[in-house]
Amino acid sequence: MILTVTLNTALDVTYRVPRLLAHASHRVTEVTERPGGKGLNVARVLAAIGHEVTATGFAGGPTGHLVRELLASSPGVRDELVPCTGTTRRTLAVVDEASGDTTQFNEPGPLISAAEWSGFLSRYEALLTGGARAVALCGSLPPGVPVGAYATLVRAARAAGVPVLLDTSGEALRRGVAARPDVIKPNAAELAELTGSRDPLPATRDARRRGAHAVVTSLGPAGLLAATALGTWRAAPPRTLTGNPTGAGDSAVAGLLSALTEGLDWPARLTRAVALSAATVISPVAGEFDPTVYEEVRGSVAVTGSESP
Repeated sequence: MILTVTLNTALDVTYRVPRLLAHASHRVTEVTERPGGKGLNVARVLAAIGHEVTATGFAGGPTGHLVRELLASSPGVRDELVPCTGTTRRTLAVVDEASGDTTQFNEPGPLISAAEWSGFLSRYEALLTGGARAVALCGSLPPGVPVGAYATLVRAARAAGVPVLLDTSGEALRRGVAARPDVIKPNAAELAELTGSRDPLPATRDARRRGAHAVVTSLGPAGLLAATALGTWRAAPPRTLTGNPTGAGDSAVAGLLSALTEGLDWPARLTRAVALSAATVISPVAGEFDPTVYEEVRGSVAVTGSESP
């Protein structure tokens, strides 16, 4: 199975409005609620493409209870979330139907105690040795969790011989990279913050020198850039797709991890990741993708680059 970790789970609420205007009242045309946080989005996409997946992290309070209820209705996702006394956060996405743009509001998350963090570590280590073939560490850290938490989780995965992908930002990413994860997947802004360079190619290579074995950078509509020990590649969709980009990066993570566990090479991993990401933009909510668009894009992703000599 593939293990996903979402320390700062959320209830994702999506509003659709005809047009989003500042200082105005809005009539909401549609509301959807989904279990959210980056790792839970990854888990739902992995399950949808046929992988056995276990989701862990924290969930607490009435919002956490609703997240777990909704997760129970997600086929193929095993719930191993750890209870906490604080209340799981909400995230609100407002989709402007006229422009296709999305405005996001993210709450900070519950305060995690030292005892709760210790309990989570025990659960995580048991799951790593209980059949995990790969692990995704995703998203922000809730208050109370040590800033070096992802470095701790990366080292535990490596000690267990489980490939680990890290998708976070800021200081948590900087410390996590130093623990030498197998893959990191920053977007261009997160990569620039990590390396100080806004040129994606040298920044991606610099991130490898900081400890990551492979770096896959999201370039938005332009696709993905990967720097690995085996070579450097760019992968781009055949056309620009408009819609809700929330969760597109999480679908890319699902594509990368699923292809890794299947033993596919880097061009094939990037092709799947780009296709899933593009198909998620068309979907109205994160953690879902349009199967028709996925198949269409997968057959025409442009991959350039080569293996290292």
